Amino acid sequence: MTESVPTPETYPALLAALKARIRDAHLRTAVSVNRELILLYWEIGRDILLRQSAEGWGTAVIDRLARDLRRDFPDMTGLSPRNLKYMRAFAEAWPDTAIVQQLVAQLPWGHNIRLLEALKQPGERAWYASQAVEHGWSRAVLAHQIEARLIDRAGKAPTNFGRTLPSPQSDLARELLKDPYNFEFLAAAADISERELERGLLDNLRELLLELGKGFAFVGSQYHLEIGDEDFYLDLLFYHLRLRCFVVIDLKIDEFKPEYAGKMNFYLSAVDDLLRHSADAPTIGLILCKGRNAVIVEYALRDSAKPLGVAAYRVSPQLPKQLEGDLPTPDELAREFPLMALVKVRIDIERTLRRLAQQHGVSDGPPALGPTLQRLAAVGGLPPGVADFGETLRALDAAAYGGDVSADAATAALDAGTRLLDALRRLLEDP
Repeated sequence: MTESVPTPETYPALLAALKARIRDAHLRTAVSVNRELILLYWEIGRDILLRQSAEGWGTAVIDRLARDLRRDFPDMTGLSPRNLKYMRAFAEAWPDTAIVQQLVAQLPWGHNIRLLEALKQPGERAWYASQAVEHGWSRAVLAHQIEARLIDRAGKAPTNFGRTLPSPQSDLARELLKDPYNFEFLAAAADISERELERGLLDNLRELLLELGKGFAFVGSQYHLEIGDEDFYLDLLFYHLRLRCFVVIDLKIDEFKPEYAGKMNFYLSAVDDLLRHSADAPTIGLILCKGRNAVIVEYALRDSAKPLGVAAYRVSPQLPKQLEGDLPTPDELAREFPLMALVKVRIDIERTLRRLAQQHGVSDGPPALGPTLQRLAAVGGLPPGVADFGETLRALDAAAYGGDVSADAATAALDAGTRLLDALRRLLEDP
């Protein structure tokens, strides 16, 4: 039998007001379901908080309020006593109506509960909420980033971006780099080699992409560059879809040394010359070391003309449990980075066309795909049927510069682009 709870004098008025508010919110949810629901929850929580503060209501009144609301709205979920208490905590955590409307109302209720449960500092809650909105994090990714203390690492890597990149790109690039990087999904022995570290990161590519952050598209590992008739290899090469630039990552298993900056300067000059499109921003270099001395890093970067950053990384000393639920699924990763393969094919095609243009003596002129194809066509330096690849080349351009490419178009462009690349390479080998 339900225990009788004394009814406060103002209770009927509150119950009637909440019913009216719920009915009104139901009418508006067709336009903005999540936003209206979060605002409704905040208003319910605020009203409960105010009545508790003014009249000293206990939890028994909240339990009764939940029963009465569920009786009148049997088809509406989320009116349990536990959820009403979350609403009260939600309103207490976010007292500013403007912040609720502009920020947390954009997040699902499950995200907001996670923020309430995991974070006690208002500033930290607001920071993670804004990052979740900006990057579209799932609840699992939000939980992972909170656990990994991203707030303590984001934007902390020493760089020279303020001097080598224009604003606002310098600010955005600085915010994207972390220090240290959390590679604790790797089990690493004390004497791990650089190639073993690289192989471990590639074996855990989706965890690596999650740690790097949204926008990093993987181009290749041990990426080959031919410079002055000598071969050079980049540890990891990415393209950042938001910054619109290549990102070269050099892996080191020891403390940072000044000569590492000189080597990275060399790599960045080569990538800017050989791979960078005229519309791309300058290539960025990130040197990942086991550790770093801040003073040595400062001197090493001070006079560098290329945008460089230096960060430490940490790995797990032993194999951790694989908590798959805390990481994106392959399908989620495919949706977030659908253009990686297309970007790589486009880079390979552009590089092969450049070599063909040198072979035919028509390398002078704009290095973009279109002008290079026109110069080669004028001297008969292209395989038959290249004109049929126009749609493919447009899709490759869209992929490289962050345009919209449907899944079907991406699949078709990848297949056609691979065939075109094979034909160009055969022509290069047998002119």
